[in-house]
Amino acid sequence: MADVIRMPLLSDTMTEGKISAWNKKVGDVVKADDSLADVETDKATMEVIPYVDGTLLYIGVEAGKAAKVNDIIAIIGKVGEDITSYLDAAPSEVAPVIKEEVATTSSAPTQELSLPKDLTVIRMPLLSDTMTEGKIVVWNKNLGDVVKADDSLADVETDKATMEVIGYTDGTLLYKGVEAGQAAKINEVIAVIGKSGTDITPYLEALKMPEARANSVSEKVATLPEATTNTTTSTTLNTAEEVHAASLENNRLKVSPLAKSIAREKGIDLTQVMGSGDGGRIVKRDLDTINMQASKLSPASTAKVANNATSNFVSGTESHSDTELTQMRKIIAQRLSDSMFTAPHFFLKVSIEMDNLMAARKQINASSEVKISVNDILIKACAMSLMKHPDVNSSWMGSFIRHHHHTHIGTAIALPEGLIVPVLKFASHKTLSQIAMEANDLYDKARNKKIQPAEFTGNTFTISNLGMMGIDEFTAIINPPDACILAVGKTTPTPVVDEKGQIVVKNIMKLTLSCDHRVVDGAVGAQFLQTLKSYLENPITMLV
Repeated sequence: MADVIRMPLLSDTMTEGKISAWNKKVGDVVKADDSLADVETDKATMEVIPYVDGTLLYIGVEAGKAAKVNDIIAIIGKVGEDITSYLDAAPSEVAPVIKEEVATTSSAPTQELSLPKDLTVIRMPLLSDTMTEGKIVVWNKNLGDVVKADDSLADVETDKATMEVIGYTDGTLLYKGVEAGQAAKINEVIAVIGKSGTDITPYLEALKMPEARANSVSEKVATLPEATTNTTTSTTLNTAEEVHAASLENNRLKVSPLAKSIAREKGIDLTQVMGSGDGGRIVKRDLDTINMQASKLSPASTAKVANNATSNFVSGTESHSDTELTQMRKIIAQRLSDSMFTAPHFFLKVSIEMDNLMAARKQINASSEVKISVNDILIKACAMSLMKHPDVNSSWMGSFIRHHHHTHIGTAIALPEGLIVPVLKFASHKTLSQIAMEANDLYDKARNKKIQPAEFTGNTFTISNLGMMGIDEFTAIINPPDACILAVGKTTPTPVVDEKGQIVVKNIMKLTLSCDHRVVDGAVGAQFLQTLKSYLENPITMLV
């Protein structure tokens, strides 16, 4: 089985990508979640993930050179496999080819069925390091629809965010392997694109995952709708109503992922909403306006709601609602349960005098172009403390302990669907202004579901700050693969006894360090907190 790896479309304005570095060489064994290469686009440098296992048989673009979107950059398959047919074909004709065992009896010989090269198989991609399956939130294309290479086929909800699946090929959508609202495992076939009218019935069995084929008795074959031709006249759209009408007619309703998520939760019909974004794109603010209007109930409506609630109570009718678990919530439950009941936690608490830090922050913000938050200073202080206490900047790996030589600080933030931890890379080497700018950018991406897997993975230490929510102090569950997590409470004016024995009021913040006792001993954790306390109470020492 050979799989063609193409230059992916990594941004909406990307036309080509430059191979900054190959992380694998020809002959190397490749895993589905390996980083095959680093690609520099017009937006950022990102990793290319193959999503398949095998051996790297061919590299089509040298490091330092560019390839156009959809060009072949690599081929992965079995050692010694003949890939001549892929290399001889024209770029537009080459499509990923599936060769999988057809389910047979134990006594029958193994058979192989090759898909025609004009069919492109779309599989559920690995969109985060903790993802095991993805839920199809909505299909943006219907069976029989014409698909362009840069079209969004579907919105997929992972444990971290809702992301788009791009087909990277032109053709007609011939097959959907998963219905909207259902989940598919990593690498499971979710769609097939090819020439209009192609009968893919003979290949449906080969498209299934091996375990699905073994357990399958029968499967309904999707019937393709008859091809239809819509002829439209090109006109100039002068009003928002015309833009909206045209988008509906062409089945190209433009909606941001966040707006789609809000619409699903609130039961809003997006076809009735006019977008205020570029080209009539529906964005969050358009739905906020609708929610505000809907919330303005008349007195009669309010009384009716109250009466209904009272009648239910009096009659003894039970009232409750069930919320289906999101992919994010499932993974949170799984990973934190594993952490709490696998890693032996212990907790260390310390109080920090914040007067000097608050005064220093005020002076910094008076001259800084970027507003520095207390959390930004905490990130810097933790990163510098970790450099002095590498045992805290470590991970339990089962049979060994991994000591990280860099400081990647994760900061837990709350979203409606659950928690996500954007990661600020190499924090110890960054200034407070750099930390503030990068942190704000990451938080905005997370809230708008634009954050990429590389931006919420790789953490070596995590901070969970509930001080802004009025929490005095708390304990946090360790966020794997970290060995420790710091829980931050609010800063409170507190009477304390100073060195002269007098009672004075100081601003006190309480910190709790949760430690994995397999990696960090009590004395090691205490020494880390002493260093952290010193930096926070004397912030000028972080600048020396």
